[in-house]
Amino acid sequence: MKIHVLGGGAWGTALAINASHNASAHSTHHVTLWVRNAEQAADMQMHRENRRYLAGIALPESLHIHATPLPQWVDTLSSNDLLIIATPMSALREFLTALRDCKASIAWLCKGFERPFQESKGLLAHEIQALVAPNLRAGVLSGPSFAQEVATRQPTALVAASTHADVREALVTAFHNPSLRVYANEDIVGVEVGGAVKNVLAIATGLCDGLQLGLNARAALITRGLAEMTRLGIALGAHAETFMGLSGLGDLVLTATGDLSRNRRVGMALAQGKTLEEATQMLGHVAEGVYSARTVVQRAQGLGVQMPIAQCVVDLLDGRLHAAQAVQQLMARYPAAETFAAM
Repeated sequence: MKIHVLGGGAWGTALAINASHNASAHSTHHVTLWVRNAEQAADMQMHRENRRYLAGIALPESLHIHATPLPQWVDTLSSNDLLIIATPMSALREFLTALRDCKASIAWLCKGFERPFQESKGLLAHEIQALVAPNLRAGVLSGPSFAQEVATRQPTALVAASTHADVREALVTAFHNPSLRVYANEDIVGVEVGGAVKNVLAIATGLCDGLQLGLNARAALITRGLAEMTRLGIALGAHAETFMGLSGLGDLVLTATGDLSRNRRVGMALAQGKTLEEATQMLGHVAEGVYSARTVVQRAQGLGVQMPIAQCVVDLLDGRLHAAQAVQQLMARYPAAETFAAM
């Protein structure tokens, strides 16, 4: 199998590194990392390291680095190839449009909602694909994972979700190895909702930790956040049990509590009195929850789903609430029964 990873950021590079080590056990596997910036590709070739995003982690000699423009090689892909789109959500529509006639199996790594524009209400990745490239055999690879740990082959478990059985099988074949366990799942809606909403909830949990509200508060926030995530997912057509798995509870716990979480760090910075601009500049990378929060709430409102934690995050990001006010607003809500349907 030829595995092509499109995108030279931290996550794309990490997955390409891991797959390259896996390829040593499969003589027919061949892994290529395609980088849009030719200068970055040349630097990675020279130093055998992604010094911008994963400094200090060596690139395997078997990993091929290329910067050839997309139109020049996409027509060479066969139905036996696997193409991984490792770009931010903001670039997904562009690449899916360019790949609409691609014969290879395709999966994306990005998590979140697309920003609303024109008549678009802010779409999940599979909704974008259905709109601009409906004939693709496609899916998503998601789950609780920090790029640095995947690159250094620390134990990780992911979910390969697609309505196409051959896409799920290709993802498992390409990436399942002793350090990376890949589970197959048909519920692409649930997997994508979990990956999108957990980023927003991680900002809230970072706020909680930054204000030093304690472990009780953190546990309550994660649990009620999971209920919000599940309500939205079910309203969009997902299966409830998906949110008890890796792409729901697993990804939420990791992103809400892990020190490598960019979204959690945004919340902590806001708790310390920094502005949103200051918080995002400190990261130097994209924090998808900042861009997805408003869309999450808008989609929920359109479906009649209440998401009070996500709404507080939006009010905080937009400057309508200060950190302490956000906490007071959540604690002042009326009592309710503890069910996924509780408002």
